[in-house]
Amino acid sequence: MSVLSSLFGEIVKRRRRWYDLHATARRRLACPVISVGSLSVGGSGKTPVVAHLAKLLVGGGERPAILSRGYGRKDAVEGVVVVRDEEGVQASLARAGDEPLMLARALDGVRVVVAPDRYLAGKLAEMRLGCSVHLLDDGFQHLQLDRDIDLLVMHSDEFEDPQLLPFGKLREPLETAARADALLVSGDMSGTQKAIIERLQISRTYQIQRVLDIPRSTAPGERPVQLSASSRILAIAGIAQPDRFFSAIQTFGGTVVRNLAFSDHHEFTQHDIVKITELVKASRIDLVLTTEKDYVRLERYQPFAFNVATVPLRIEIEEEGDFRSWITSQLAATREKRKQCDGAP
Repeated sequence: MSVLSSLFGEIVKRRRRWYDLHATARRRLACPVISVGSLSVGGSGKTPVVAHLAKLLVGGGERPAILSRGYGRKDAVEGVVVVRDEEGVQASLARAGDEPLMLARALDGVRVVVAPDRYLAGKLAEMRLGCSVHLLDDGFQHLQLDRDIDLLVMHSDEFEDPQLLPFGKLREPLETAARADALLVSGDMSGTQKAIIERLQISRTYQIQRVLDIPRSTAPGERPVQLSASSRILAIAGIAQPDRFFSAIQTFGGTVVRNLAFSDHHEFTQHDIVKITELVKASRIDLVLTTEKDYVRLERYQPFAFNVATVPLRIEIEEEGDFRSWITSQLAATREKRKQCDGAP
């Protein structure tokens, strides 16, 4: 490990120890908080897990509020931004950020709130939006806010090269994963990786699978797109792990003529659109495939001179029934404990 990575690791360890010693520094919201986070800087799959969990909670009669930092917002106001309330989407991309806006559009019955201070976001969600439970997006390192359930999302690749920033991808040492209440792991697990998880003594581990659904046209109606063997495709992705997207879409059929990768949260420009249009014409592209997250950053340049379809990403949890029962029981136990602590009858 490099000197800089070692120094970074010592800093984040001391930060956690400080919060361990000063528990009252963590602010607590009135409703239960479920944190969904990761150790890596991106690409672990937090966002689809948040979406899956939000749907699970709505199905169980809850009124969840997603609390997000709104990374990469162009118009990052200091206060709280309600991206979605019970009436629908209320904020633009500039004020919401790409992931909160994508979640807000996809999740009926879910409140989405953005603020640098997630405690203030949660208070507003409780007082104005009538939420019953919070989903703290990317919350594993957000130690300022108390949480009742800590979920850690990881990809199996993270166990192979657990290097810390700035030369690796991890924001905290691998052993910090032991602090999670449950670990959700995607990717193929080798015997060595399973042994590492056992050594960390994480109480619960769930295997998750990322599933790309059938592409959907961005034209009015958002109909599924049927690809033929002769379809010529240009794939575009501005996400943390674009190669995973490029690899996965090979199963749809057609011929991927070109992959075009951008940095995560890339702000598309008119120059990018011109470049894409030129590639489409020069390579006789029939369809541009992109992620839902990228499309919320592309759509302001409509109408396009080419056909575009998005590829929805969702997750499937092995032992889904057990996971749902565990979440439900944890929420019930949390509420009972809070009643006792608050002196309620």
